[in-house]
Amino acid sequence: MSGLFITFEGGDGSGKSTQLRLLVDWLQEQGRTVVESREPGGTDLGLELREIILHRRGYIAPRAEALLYAADRAHNIATKVRPAVERGEVVVQDRFLDSSVAYQGAGRVLDAEEVRGLSTWATEGLLPDLTVLLDLDPEVGRARIAGGAWDRLEEEKLDFHSRVRDAYLAFAAAEPQRFLVIDATLPVDAVADAIRARVSDLLA
Repeated sequence: MSGLFITFEGGDGSGKSTQLRLLVDWLQEQGRTVVESREPGGTDLGLELREIILHRRGYIAPRAEALLYAADRAHNIATKVRPAVERGEVVVQDRFLDSSVAYQGAGRVLDAEEVRGLSTWATEGLLPDLTVLLDLDPEVGRARIAGGAWDRLEEEKLDFHSRVRDAYLAFAAAEPQRFLVIDATLPVDAVADAIRARVSDLLA
């Protein structure tokens, strides 16, 4: 039985956590062994890096931020994701390299190809079998998360998040075979059904 690597992408408030949980439960009902991860913070080392990246008060230089994400990603892939996929398990992960290219590339206005190259080096070229992009207007996403825990990226201005969304949609247009783009304003069950249909094709 071959393994799969599935990632969830999208702006804040798009429902990634909810849909990831629903997919994990469904996969387990199908008898698959599932490993959950996230970036940053999918490993013990990643949890320490996550605290710095998302919750440290004060300025972090954009290139330093990109390198911290890459460090987290390299360790997560080497110690958790790749071994699980090689064992034939399904890894379902909240965010991956597309987040870095969108947030640090488009959002922070770094060179997107340099950020992608850094992540590709960190992962030794590993890409997901499927990337689910939950697309949502940033203004709607901001309203959904109002009053939540403080996060360095969530506090960025609307034009930052608009650039991130545009970047995600451009990635999906360039790699339609890897991406599944879903309107995140659809009912939760409708979104879950669309994801299961695509994953079923991969499992067949």
